Amino acid sequence: MLTEGLLALADDLSGAVETAACLRPLGRSTTVELSGPNSAPLAHNAQSVVVADLDNRALPAAEASQRAREALREQGGRPVFIKIDSQLRGPVAAVLGAAADRPLVVAPALPALGRTVAGGVAHVRGVPLHLSDGWRVEGTAPPRSVAEALTPLRCRGIALEIVRSDALAGAIAECLAAGRVPICDGETDADLDAVVAAAPDGALLAGSGGLAAALGRTATAPVAENPHPATGNPLLMVVGTGSPTAAEQLRLAELRGTRVLDHTGEIVPRALAALEHGPVALRIDPSEPIAPERSRERARGLAATAARIVEGCPSPVDLVLTGGETARLVLDALGVRSLSPVGQVHHGAVVCRTPEGTSVVTRPGSFGEADSLARIVEHLSPAGIERLPQ
Repeated sequence: MLTEGLLALADDLSGAVETAACLRPLGRSTTVELSGPNSAPLAHNAQSVVVADLDNRALPAAEASQRAREALREQGGRPVFIKIDSQLRGPVAAVLGAAADRPLVVAPALPALGRTVAGGVAHVRGVPLHLSDGWRVEGTAPPRSVAEALTPLRCRGIALEIVRSDALAGAIAECLAAGRVPICDGETDADLDAVVAAAPDGALLAGSGGLAAALGRTATAPVAENPHPATGNPLLMVVGTGSPTAAEQLRLAELRGTRVLDHTGEIVPRALAALEHGPVALRIDPSEPIAPERSRERARGLAATAARIVEGCPSPVDLVLTGGETARLVLDALGVRSLSPVGQVHHGAVVCRTPEGTSVVTRPGSFGEADSLARIVEHLSPAGIERLPQ
């Protein structure tokens, strides 16, 4: 597959930034643009990689499809990658259906996090997705197969033994010639590398960050790492999930010096006072029950409060934002329209710079080991750093 001047479309912000980090080796510059219904056309050139966050994870299918169609109309013949959720959440079929006039190859596996596809069924650390808790807060039942998630697209599975054989390119070509969308099994990075190598030029690839990483590995030269020293700015973390994993990550971060505050009461003055002494984590009130129908409302409230804290601070503030919805809402509230990735703390925890020079780390809510948030804080605020004079 040709990759020069690649355009990637993502369904949420943390996924867009994850994808951008994976694709950095392919361009002289890599930019994440926070697209929306009233956004300007995507800015790009033949030497750049542009990742557009379409912010469509929570949209109705028709609206998500329309947003994807508009972005695809702007691609101007560039190769396109569509980032989908590795657990198949969101209007996946509607977004991929928007590209139905082009050959489409799908491979959703994300081996780095134990998310695989075998026999056309998505698995989470060996457990079939529909038997896992991956959709615990979605409010609907997970699909029993990738093909079910892509309904009504006409699909055909390509088994793992074919993916790992010399017959893969022929199987993909035969599938596309029959008007079917090939869904490729995958358990390892090597499997995804094989899919990228076998996809015909002009085909549109769709998958998770695992497939984006496989595309990045096709680069002929290593990416030049940009220095990203700690800024010395106050650090605010915004955690938009009440999952047990996030609770444990916050517990470890707190043990290592981060002040954890619940999003309740008159939080802004308390947060501003705490920021004077070190990193602060703002989380949803753990006593508030997790209700899928209130997820967006809760995230909006959290984002609005975070923006008030940043705007009330007398100095620039660096941010750590977990969960794509939360991250997008916070940056929208602050008027941030683009990000430039400069490195990763671990897979999916990507360090970016805003046009104003502050640091933003985004990370999908379900990513990371127990020490993920502590590691991110230590990366941005190394022990003993002196804050820069304002």
